[in-house]
Amino acid sequence: MIDCRQRKNIKVGLFVEVVQKPHQKTGELTQGVVAKLLTKSPNHPYGIKVQLESGLVGRVKNIIE
Repeated sequence: MIDCRQRKNIKVGLFVEVVQKPHQKTGELTQGVVAKLLTKSPNHPYGIKVQLESGLVGRVKNIIE
């Protein structure tokens, strides 16, 4: 299992599941392809924040291979 809290593991073009800010309480996941990494620090306890190609923003919870 790849650690989604480490920025080095997240790359543009990866197919991922993210949780959007309004869905943090429910944990509802959205799938998409990473377009841009928004978190600048090397790691983040809740997951790296990304923007998907669809324009949605969320924190990466899973990488789909």
